Amino acid sequence: MNRVVVTALAAITPLGNDLESSWENLVAGKSGIGKVTSFDTTGHDTQIAGEVKGFDPTKFINAKAARRMEKFTQYAVSASKMLMEQAGWTIPAEEAHRAGVIIGVGLGGLDGIEHQHQKLMDSGPGRISPFFIPTIIANMAAGMVSIEHGARGANICTTTACASGTHAIGSAFSEIKLGRNDVMICGGAESTITPLAFSGFNAMKALSTRNDDPEHASRPFDKERDGFVMGEGCGLLLLESLEHAKARGAKILAEVVGAGASGDAFHMTAPPEDGSGAAIAMRKALEEAGVDPSQVDHINAHGTSTYLNDLCETRAIKAVFGEHAKNIAICGNKGQIGHLLGAAGGVEAVFSVMALCTGTIPGTVNQISPDPECDLDYGAGGSRKMQAQYALSNSFGFGGTNGCMLFKRYED
Repeated sequence: MNRVVVTALAAITPLGNDLESSWENLVAGKSGIGKVTSFDTTGHDTQIAGEVKGFDPTKFINAKAARRMEKFTQYAVSASKMLMEQAGWTIPAEEAHRAGVIIGVGLGGLDGIEHQHQKLMDSGPGRISPFFIPTIIANMAAGMVSIEHGARGANICTTTACASGTHAIGSAFSEIKLGRNDVMICGGAESTITPLAFSGFNAMKALSTRNDDPEHASRPFDKERDGFVMGEGCGLLLLESLEHAKARGAKILAEVVGAGASGDAFHMTAPPEDGSGAAIAMRKALEEAGVDPSQVDHINAHGTSTYLNDLCETRAIKAVFGEHAKNIAICGNKGQIGHLLGAAGGVEAVFSVMALCTGTIPGTVNQISPDPECDLDYGAGGSRKMQAQYALSNSFGFGGTNGCMLFKRYED
């Protein structure tokens, strides 16, 4: 079995159009959530979101090509270019068949579906774009990244709701660990801040309606949490076998040591109240790594700011870690960036690795009214200096799908 390491990171988030600004603003406790600008929210119960601001895809992509991509694919291709620039490496032709791409996408080109459907209704079938189908399908993010970098190994899209990005990283980890590929670009991308998405989530009562106070609307683990705030963006990691990374002289940021996946087998949208499905995924990640629960010192929580998720995740953490749960530095990034759906696991994995690299654990904002049932250390006091050895990143999605990644501070 190969050891697997992280050699580059990239992010486009509501906090910034690159990793550096996103991380700086996250650690500073700034909010990327505000009033929606991409469509008229009149009549919608929710009118706020974590939008990516001022993003120009033509900095990374030919203008004509960019017009033929949905926004989630633009984010993925742009982030992949930043990723490979940070890695200081391009895929040699002779290695192309051993380099792959796995990117998780939850809903795909929903914006394109809405616009093309309106054309159909207004003008008939003859007005539909010939690029409609190729651009909206969820695997186009991985496909276009593969084309951009000449990666001819595994080319896969994981679509598992809010766990899509995490499952993509887990799958990429397995590809390298088992020797199928040497290098993988992986993570998650999403952009579904659209009228239809808002209408659907509002019909479920899943979104926060604190429209007059966007910055304090997403409240992971807070007693007054009233739903998640939708976000958008992309988070990518470059994974390599340790042997490959050393051979090319790569800077190693962290090691990937475990992946866990499970199913609740319980309900379409609600987790079991004891958090048992999430607990299974966390235990599997620890077991694969051969890590005792007492060794984990940081968790990047799924922390959606919905009543059941935050409560059940807390119970799951307690079930897995016992008394040690109280000693773990936990953070919930969604208070600042919103819930990036299929991209959430990618971005939060990037932030987990950054925590290991920088010795800084981000805080969790908006814990205004403590919830007595969510009584762990969520970082209410803000970001803190702490050299964690292990970081666990959690993602849980509709359909009862759960994913966890375990990262370790790199030691030769």
